[in-house]
Parts: sequence; structure tokens; C-alpha cells
Amino acid sequence: MGRIYWAHIVFLFCLGIFLLPSSCQDDSDGATTAVYIVTLRQTPSSHYYGELRRVSNGRSKPGAFGRTRFHKPSTFRNITRTDRRYGSYIARVHDSLLKKVLKGEKYLKLYSYHYLINGFAVLVTQQQAEKLSRRGEVSNVVLDFSVRTATTHTPQFLGLPQGAWSQDGGFETAGEGIVIGFVDTGIDPTHPSFGDNNSEHPYPVPAHFSGICEVTPDFPSGSCNRKLVGARHFAASAITRGIFNSSKDYASPFDGDGHGTHTAAVAAGNHGIPVVVSGHHFGNASGMAPRSHVAVYKALYKSFGGFAADVVAAIDQAAQDGVDIISLSITPNRRPPGIATFFNPIDMSLLSAVKAGIFVVQAAGNTGPSPMSMSSFSPWIYTVGAASHDRSYSNSMVLGNNVTIPGVGLAPGTDDNQMYKLVHAHDALNNNSTAADDMYVNECQDASNFDHDLVKGNLLMCSYSIRFVLGLSTIKQALETAKNLSSVGVVFYMDPFVIGFQLNPVPMKMPGIIIASTNDSKSLLQYYNSSLEIDGTSKRVTKFGAVATICGGLKANYSNAAPKVMYYSARGPDPGDSLPHEAEILKPNLVAPGNFIWAAWSSLGTDSVEFLAGENFAMMSGTSMAAPHVAGLAALIKQKFPNFSPAAIASALSTTASLYDNNGGPIMAQRSYASPDLNQSPATPFDMGSGFVNATSALNPGLIFDSSYDDYMSFLCGINGSAPVVLNFTGQNCNLYYNSTVNGPDLNLPSITIAKLNQTRVVQRTIQNVGGNESFSVGWSAPYGVSLKVSPTHFYIGSGEKQVLSVFLNATINNSVASFGRIGLFGNQGHIINIPLSVILKISLNLTVS
Repeated sequence: MGRIYWAHIVFLFCLGIFLLPSSCQDDSDGATTAVYIVTLRQTPSSHYYGELRRVSNGRSKPGAFGRTRFHKPSTFRNITRTDRRYGSYIARVHDSLLKKVLKGEKYLKLYSYHYLINGFAVLVTQQQAEKLSRRGEVSNVVLDFSVRTATTHTPQFLGLPQGAWSQDGGFETAGEGIVIGFVDTGIDPTHPSFGDNNSEHPYPVPAHFSGICEVTPDFPSGSCNRKLVGARHFAASAITRGIFNSSKDYASPFDGDGHGTHTAAVAAGNHGIPVVVSGHHFGNASGMAPRSHVAVYKALYKSFGGFAADVVAAIDQAAQDGVDIISLSITPNRRPPGIATFFNPIDMSLLSAVKAGIFVVQAAGNTGPSPMSMSSFSPWIYTVGAASHDRSYSNSMVLGNNVTIPGVGLAPGTDDNQMYKLVHAHDALNNNSTAADDMYVNECQDASNFDHDLVKGNLLMCSYSIRFVLGLSTIKQALETAKNLSSVGVVFYMDPFVIGFQLNPVPMKMPGIIIASTNDSKSLLQYYNSSLEIDGTSKRVTKFGAVATICGGLKANYSNAAPKVMYYSARGPDPGDSLPHEAEILKPNLVAPGNFIWAAWSSLGTDSVEFLAGENFAMMSGTSMAAPHVAGLAALIKQKFPNFSPAAIASALSTTASLYDNNGGPIMAQRSYASPDLNQSPATPFDMGSGFVNATSALNPGLIFDSSYDDYMSFLCGINGSAPVVLNFTGQNCNLYYNSTVNGPDLNLPSITIAKLNQTRVVQRTIQNVGGNESFSVGWSAPYGVSLKVSPTHFYIGSGEKQVLSVFLNATINNSVASFGRIGLFGNQGHIINIPLSVILKISLNLTVS
């Protein structure tokens, strides 16, 4: 879920993306129409070929994990042709049904879905939707809903050059042959992060990928290449509402926002691309898997966000095209109620994608730090929260009274060892100005209001008010004013009404600084006012006595304790705590770098953040930035282990995650918006999942926990009252799953989460050795109030073999507060497997402890 802009604040996480009404007016008869997603009972085409998976090297081999079989690319192409014919047949079935049910009535079919779900999106009235729902072949009718969006140094912080990249030949081959599909705001195909003009190491053609590149006036022929292998856009649901703005949003895969370009570059951008912003060089950028391929499925837009009908169409197409990984930096605007938490069109499409062998990554959301604020909750989706890394940019200014005031701003400093006069905007008004009583004149938006001679060669002081936050005033315009007045630089002080907000570094071409603290701003103003000499008659300033120098904020600092879970990163457990099943799946699964991330930006994006206009790179923050880090690292795992199932990739990432920061202490979690570093405590699994991603160890996991599509179906069937819903969405009867009492703790996940521990519970996990022969010992720390035992405590496991672990939990006290523990498996070949344990609620009456 959405990025956080450089100088934007917490409550604008999703700037420009709002919850929109899902209906519009049919002018012909006044009937209210809306977009509905209709699913049929007939099986989607992926379920016919769901046992077929692609292997990047083209070899045919039996599946090592689950029930998957592998086929040569030629076989896959034959299947694809058959699938397309089946897709055309399904579309005709949809058209026939609509004509039959809505005979003579007006309607508009937007999409036919056939690959991951069998259904269609249609614009109809509520009465027409009810007619469709009464048909025997129709399983479900859901009202469309809105969704929203959720580097130079992070490869080094994650240890990729000496670790994960070096294991398979360096960055020159990292991720080669793997296709990552991005459902986002599109892409800027002209950006060097997505070029394929590497003569020394030319990009291969991924044989298993069958996607195409749309050609439009703003996405011309030749936009795609061997790096950017596919690009499409989906906007039918938005267009029917009359809210699609082609001048801002582009009716093409082109990125009119910047978010999609940024996330694609984080995961898969080319290696060694110079990052130049506002004329300053900030190093060279690289994606996590710089040799992987990019496929873009644009379904989100700057002006309005997006809608589920378009997102499902994008996911469905990505799966048909043959992507290996899907990266989603989006979340629903509203969480579906009750058991519908899992049974929504997006999550059910992604379940079918997982069945087809596609690893799915989703941003956790920027709704933290409140508990139960998660927006991605299904166990088949890998959910990623945001953490910091060790690089930061800071700025400061030194006053003439030797007081140093900290601030932010990616800006150069003033000349060394030279102090400059401070001139407040209100004291620099020219004699002809009519803006003296204008409460906004201090924001420095119009140079004609000020006396050039007073400002020339001095530091101009401007107010940073809520109008900057809302976009009514801009830093860019204030800098332009300072330039026109020949100012040495600009000092922005914080308006006292802007309280508790977090300002990120802002690029400036001239010396400048933003004083983020209202207290520091107050100290600056006190010093300034105390140094003025004012004429008693005219009330004009006769002498400016305050002086200062700006130190500059272009140089990065790498000494920060990191990682730490960012205040905005959504927290677990799953939000549906009213249903135990929904609270018995650990979320997030993991945290990854998401704060202050440099990556590519769409320079021609319209209505962009004001200080990014015309730039090719941006520093962004949010779980949207964390998710593609993991998508790129998953590509490295997929490249090394082409036969890993999605669950196996998830396990490799989770069990090897780090629990400690770069100083050897526990990973901390920020607990508040205001002064987050002063309000933090050790992170729990509900904050960080299994921990912070460890790229190198994930490529050598030793043991994995695997799960299949059938396991997820058994879990869904185990939810009380879910059988009809399962049938509606999947066309499969829960009677097929004999063990339909599988709860969250029973899934073979690399974590254990229990919502209600009533006296005693036994949980089992099956592990498989994907390394060499090894002996393991088992250790654990029990959650508070729980007696814990794991059996066996020692075991030997040969390569390819499996071992069952039994975990015995017994409540020893009454306690309604969540508590946490951990199980560790320690191998004699160096593998360490971490399994987080969470007990959300314990109900234990009249307990006796033997």
C-alpha cells in the first residue's frame, strides 16, 4: 500500500487516492448502476492446467514439492494456445448468459475472467444484479470495490554484492530468466533502469512468458524490450464511472504517477544506474534482482486509485502470460467483513495464481502503528511490512548565537565559515505590496511581493504551513521566489499548527533547510526577533541582526541503528479478531527496507509531487517500497530453486529472517506518529512477522515448510459456514477435502499463531530438507503463561527427506494479553531455522499444573 512522499505527512499516505462510490447514474431511466463482479460455478481454465508449472531452464522433471509437474516450454505453449481457445469459449458463455438473463435490458460487460476465476465484470442496476444472482450457473455476485496504492543503498545493506548475488555469478546474472509482474500504476519505458542495451551481457528471452506490449501514442512500438517484456493497462471499471482522466492517467501502460516505475525498479531495476536529482548525485541504483524481467499490468491511476474489477483483470492476465512472481503494492480501501476477509475477488484470484505456481507478494499497508491494522491477510499471500535501513540524510543550521538547529532537506549548504543575514518574508515586503495583511505571504510564493534589495545575498525565512501539506503552496515555488530575489538560500520554519508530522528529505537545488520541529522553529524565531532593530514610527525593520549558516544535507550518514519497524507499517494479527481463524495466521510475514528508498521515477508523470516533476529518481517511503524488495529477492530464490513452490519460497524467506539490528540488539518498532524514535520498543511478531529479510540466508534455507493449494482449500473449508462460499468462488465442493477442520495453526506455515489457547493444544509441522544431510537440535522460548515442549528435540534428516515436529502447548495461567515465543532449529552444518510463536488469547479456567 502506498508510498509516503518526501515532505508529506502521515495522514496523506495515499495522497490523491480516496474511497470512491462504486455506482453511477444511467441517464436514460435514472436507475442507479454499479459495477459487479460475477463468478460462475464452471471451473476456470487455470484449474485444468493448475498442475502444470514452468521451469526457467526448460528441463522436464518431477515436482519435488507438492503435487506439481513440470513441462517443457513447448508443452506450455501448446497449453497456452488451448487455454486461449477456452478463454474465447468462456467469454461467449458469459455473453450468452447476460443476453438470456437481461433480455432487452441495458448493461455493459467490462471484462471476462477465465484463467484464475470464471466470471465477468458488468455494469448493471441492483435489480439486474439480483436477477443474475438467482441463476443456477452463477455462484457469486460482488459489488466492485476501490483499492489504493500502498535503491541506491539497500542492496549493500542487505549484503547482496558479497552474499546473494555472488552465489550465482554476481549482479550480471542475478534473477536472470525470472519474470516479475507488477500490478501498479504502470511504467516509464524510457527509463535507463529498464533498458536492455547491455552488449557484454545481453538479456535472454524468457521462453515461458507469452505476454504482449500494448502500443499507444504515449507507449509507442519499441517501448518494450528484453528487459521490459510485457505491458498492458486495465481501466474499464474506472472509465464506466466517468472518472478516468486521459490527460493525467494515460490510457496506456505509461506511468502517469511514478509509483509503478519506482516499485518495478526496486525489485528489478538495472544495476549501476546513476541517481541524479536536482543536479545532485546520490550514488548508483540497482534492483534486488537486476537481471530479472519486468512485466507491467497497470490497474491503478494517479487521479482515483483503482478498482477490484480492473485489478482482477490485471492479475488474471499476468497469470495467463506466465509471470513467475506478482508484486502488489496495493490494498483494498475497506476490509471485507466476516468470512469474506478471504473470499474477495482479489484474494481468490491470487489463490488460483498460487495454484499455478506464482509467488505473490503484497504490501502490508501504511495504517500502523495500531494493532490489527493489516490489510493483507490471506495465508497464500506473502505480506511485507516496512523497516528502516542504516542510511539517513540530515541537515542543520548554525545560528549566530552558536545554537545548532537540526532540520531536513537534500540541499547544499552555504559557503563554509560564512554567516548570512536572516530576513523573514514578512519583513521583506516591498513598499508597493498589498499583501501585508495576507496571512499566507510568509510562504514565499510570489517574488513580486518582496523587496529584492532586502533579500539579495541573505537567507530568506519562509513559513512551512498546512498549505504545503495540502499542495496549495509548494517548496518549488518558494525556491523560485528566493532565486528571483537573489537570495543565498531558504530557511523554512514550521508553522505551529503543523503538529506531530514527519517530514522527509526534500531535494533543493539551492542551499535550504526545513526546520521540522515546532519547538526548534520557535527557538529560531525568538533568536531572529531578538536581533531586530525596528523603527518606532514606521514599524519597519531598520537592522537585521540575526545571522546563520546552512550546513547542507547532501551527505548520507550510515551510522543509524537499523532495521527498525516504521511507525506507518501496518501491524498484525489479522484484523478479523472476531473470527479465530482470521487471527491465527501471522501477519505481516516479514519486514524489509521501505523507508527513504531511492529508485526510478516517471519523469513525465502528470500531477506528480511538486518537487519530483521532471526528475528521473525519487526517494520514497512506505510498505509499497518494502514489497518489491521481497519480490526481487524471491526472484533470486526462484532462479536458484526453479522447482520451489510459492510456499517453499515463502518459507525460505521467513525461516532465515534476522531478529537483530546492525548493532546486535533486538529489532525495535516505532509506536507513534509523533517523535517515533522516542516511542519505540522491541518488535514482536505482530510488528515484524518472522523478522527482517536476510537475502543471503534465504538462498540457503536448509529446511522448508511447504503448503499446497489443497492445504489452503482445506483451511477455507474449515471455516464455519464457508462451504457454500468456497463452492461459489472456486467451483469446488468442500466434500473433496476430507480433512476440512484445518485451522490456521494447522497449516504448515513457518510460524504458529493461536487465538484461543484453552488448556492444551498440539500443533504439528512438517519440514523438508532442501540442503545436504544434517543433524538438528531444537530449542525454544515459551510465551508468557504457556508451558511449551517440542518433539523430537534432536533429529537427523537426509537430503530430500521430511521430518514431523510436534509442538505441545499448555496454558498455565489466565491471561488475555498476547504473548510471544520462538522455536529454533539448529543444524550442525550452520543452518538456523526460526519459527515465531504467538498466543493471542488464553482462556484457562481451573488449571492444574502437573
